[in-house]
Amino acid sequence: MAKTLIIAEKPSVARDLARVLGRFKHEKDFYENDRYVISSAVGHVVEMVPPEGAEVKRGKWKLENLPVLPNHFDLVPKEKTKARLYLLKRLAERPDIIEIINACDAGREGELIFRNTMRWIGGKKPTRRLWLQSMTADSIRAGFEHLRSEQEMRPLADAARSRAESDWLVGINATRALTSFNSRSGGFQMTAAGRVQTPTLAILAGREEKIRGFKPRPYFEVHAEFEVETGSYSGRWFDENFKKNGEEDARAERIWDREKAAEIERKCGGKTGIITEEKKPATQVSPLLYDLTTLQREANNR
Repeated sequence: MAKTLIIAEKPSVARDLARVLGRFKHEKDFYENDRYVISSAVGHVVEMVPPEGAEVKRGKWKLENLPVLPNHFDLVPKEKTKARLYLLKRLAERPDIIEIINACDAGREGELIFRNTMRWIGGKKPTRRLWLQSMTADSIRAGFEHLRSEQEMRPLADAARSRAESDWLVGINATRALTSFNSRSGGFQMTAAGRVQTPTLAILAGREEKIRGFKPRPYFEVHAEFEVETGSYSGRWFDENFKKNGEEDARAERIWDREKAAEIERKCGGKTGIITEEKKPATQVSPLLYDLTTLQREANNR
């Protein structure tokens, strides 16, 4: 009977897919029923290396031997995950497997993991993409109803491969160039650099510089105790018209001028007022757990 192989990015996702699709027999590191075989990578199971002869045997840290620009990259199994890679190869080459579904994480990295794995395995069996933003049962079922074609995912795959190869090129060449430059007076001053790590380090360095250059600035807040029929409560003044204006330390409740704070206190102290309380029935559904997109959006806002 013809079957479809589903390759997830990690074992926990393979387990969730089997749970939702149902009626699977659990073999070692894969699940199988009369329609699907489900297994997973464990992250990246192959790694990029330059082809033999692309690098000099000696003097790779010398500026005159840079840049290193191989015309292509080879893929080799990662030692720690070699057994899982060979399992995927055996499953993909089974004669009853007629299609392969990419169920790796939705995004460039997941696309790269699947594409590199299949490049190493080889073969020409058709593939489709399962694109999941969350792992709820409803989302998984909906994902299988709207599988994406290989052609539709090719731009993302090309972007992922380009980014991975550029990471290698920038990392190798920048690290060797900076190390060579910093070692020109003697010794070996290893200086790592990379497309992601160097800008990230710059952010941390900029933050540290800002902390060291911080100059305390006093501000004032106006607090008050309010008496009502049923008791009392504490309150804090805030500017109803406050808007962010580029001043990093500004807050709606902060007052920079002592006299302004004192004036607010004089105007409010001992005064009476009317408080209106309005109650409306409302139903609020508890939020779903984060998926990758909402988690990234929330993190970017902080």
